[in-house]
Amino acid sequence: MIDFRPSLGVMTDIDLQLDHVAEAAKVIDPVFLNSPQYSDEQLNERLGRRVLVKVETLNPLRSFKGRGADYFAAGLEPGTTMVCGTSGNFGQAVAFAARKRGLRAEVFVPADISPVKLRRMEALGARVRRVDGEAKAAAAAFAAEAPDRVFVVDGREPAISEGAGTIGLELARETGIDTVVLPVGDGALIAGVALWLKAHSPDVRIVGVGTESAPAMARSWQAGEPITVDRANWFAGGISIRTPEPESIRRMRSLVDDFVLVSDDDLRAAMRLGEEILGVVPEPAGAAGLAALTVHDLPGEFATTVVTGANAPWPREG
Repeated sequence: MIDFRPSLGVMTDIDLQLDHVAEAAKVIDPVFLNSPQYSDEQLNERLGRRVLVKVETLNPLRSFKGRGADYFAAGLEPGTTMVCGTSGNFGQAVAFAARKRGLRAEVFVPADISPVKLRRMEALGARVRRVDGEAKAAAAAFAAEAPDRVFVVDGREPAISEGAGTIGLELARETGIDTVVLPVGDGALIAGVALWLKAHSPDVRIVGVGTESAPAMARSWQAGEPITVDRANWFAGGISIRTPEPESIRRMRSLVDDFVLVSDDDLRAAMRLGEEILGVVPEPAGAAGLAALTVHDLPGEFATTVVTGANAPWPREG
């Protein structure tokens, strides 16, 4: 566990709005909403505590990313081209939202992207461009070339976090949750969920999870400013980023209580746990919450986590 805790309780500087989260729950495509959330007795026994699991993999994208992308797209003008740089799941979400809303999608991805995610983005109608350098930088340059192109940055746009915050709205229907353990890549999910839950249950503890091999967000959260970590062989691409967005760090400094890191082996074990007990095959990033609850002695009697994605490589790693 990282030995640092920001000053919490003051949410006046947060650029996210609770009424937007409530609005998002009415605007987002229902296919992404009201995902299953339940407590499994076998899982409780294995983890040594009561845990509510929310499964965000039973939708056309197999991940939670559709919530934020669809809410953001709902505010764009017809004819707009959404442009993003991504390792996969967010690109699928942008493609889905653009097609649904009558927009276009241009997605820039790393050359070594997961074939599973690449095929799914193309099937959803996006024009996918593989680049050898930084996908986000290439996307930004492309978007700047025409006025009808909007560069969409996951973790920066408030609407994306507010859309993801509908997960918190749904979790709040369960009483007694005292600890929330969430995977953190760009930070949109944890910020949106924490915003809603802390507004309604101020004592709830929000714990972020990253990986030891890609600790950029954890270090940035601790320092209060973006810290870059050069990319290596990242197993959990969905929560492995090189340089966090300043807006995301600012939100997380106000909303997140603790941050823990897990190893790639911890993630592999958590993927097997999800498959064995929940009947869900998470991708590495999607299993991060389960991994943290397994290997870290986190406080609280009733925890919750979200299985955030199931776009694992096939044949599956681990």
